Amino acid sequence: MAAAGPSQLSLRLPRALLDPGLRELGCGDADGLVAVRLQLSDGRIAAITPHPAKPGAVDPLPLAITPPVDPHVHLDKAFSWPAFPNRDGTMAAALALNLREGQQRTLAQVLERGERALELAWRYGLRALRSHVDSGGPCAQPSWEALLALQQRWRGRVELQLVALAPLQCWQTPEGLALARRVAAASGLLGGVLGPPYPRDRGDRPALQGLLRLAAELGCGVDLHVDEAATAPAHGLRLLVELLEQGRPPVPITCSHASSMGLLRPEPQRRLAERLAALELSVVTLPTTNFWLLGRRGGLTTPERPLAPVRALQRAGVPVALGADNVQDPWYPAGDFDPLELIRLSHRAAHSTLWTGQGLMPCTTVPARMLGLAWDGVVRPGAPADLLITNAGSWSALMARPPRRRVLRAGAWLEPPQSEQVDPVLASLGAR
Repeated sequence: MAAAGPSQLSLRLPRALLDPGLRELGCGDADGLVAVRLQLSDGRIAAITPHPAKPGAVDPLPLAITPPVDPHVHLDKAFSWPAFPNRDGTMAAALALNLREGQQRTLAQVLERGERALELAWRYGLRALRSHVDSGGPCAQPSWEALLALQQRWRGRVELQLVALAPLQCWQTPEGLALARRVAAASGLLGGVLGPPYPRDRGDRPALQGLLRLAAELGCGVDLHVDEAATAPAHGLRLLVELLEQGRPPVPITCSHASSMGLLRPEPQRRLAERLAALELSVVTLPTTNFWLLGRRGGLTTPERPLAPVRALQRAGVPVALGADNVQDPWYPAGDFDPLELIRLSHRAAHSTLWTGQGLMPCTTVPARMLGLAWDGVVRPGAPADLLITNAGSWSALMARPPRRRVLRAGAWLEPPQSEQVDPVLASLGAR
């Protein structure tokens, strides 16, 4: 349910999310923020002008961003932790519990989980999600049937893109080919798992080659779980790069996790990042699940907490996006599809400097392009009047404590999640 929205707003917006052609707005302050006044009409931004500074004004304007995009979640298993808790917090236990849960999964369960997740995402301010879908065994049919129905039900509010997560060898079987055609018809992507923690298999190379050929034939993008481990650094990435350097299919390819690449020494890491960039590969970093599951040994936490080397990848020219991955399931017990919490984690986990474009783009413009969305998330005249507005006046304030928010969609206010109250200052936005 949405409430009538304002005709104008005065906010602080990141310069990185404002059209660079709007030169009259200047370069922004040391935080990369620009005080602007937005004129809104018919659900779109009609005009953008500098906010006139008031003499003696002390309170900063609210900090806002365009609605984030999450490029990697698992809606089919979300909220299954209560029935399948992984109290050991290990990868082996997560794998075993995921298999048990998948064997019992029903259409009604996935519909309930997906609806709950999308409702939260919508209220929290997300505008699009890419969900991987377990696509092997008895859980495949109910998971796909439910999520395809939810994809249609939520179209125009939260765009939902689906990836078929199946063993690499599956794509060479008649069943895999039928699944791939169904995925292509739904504008989905083909996926799989490459590299540790899964055991090396001599069949990985031909299976990966077959997946890439199939993706090219069907015009499907590819999104692989790669190197989600603290061992054999970048083993899966190197295999993928070697094959692609022999011939790259003309489809988008995403490497999700790439965790163990962060364990490489600086020079090999730099060289591999440059090869990824040359092949136009994208990377999704997933700090919540990776920090929870990886870096454990003998019941102790080790110094090795693998995470994709975000800054090194960006420096090489690789598009990097930030995803929430698992939410309250055997892989990770927390989370609730709140993009602000993920952004707040990123500055600690990945040294994201939110006051720069490189720090903010992994949550906004990069995943928007990765998912092929019609709007890139940049504020310009004619863009959707879609904003996530916080009660923080600076990046430091946003990182210091969980912020309150208001979400504007097509110029109308959304009701907040039940867990949040509207901040009094935000409640008065547009009324002054």
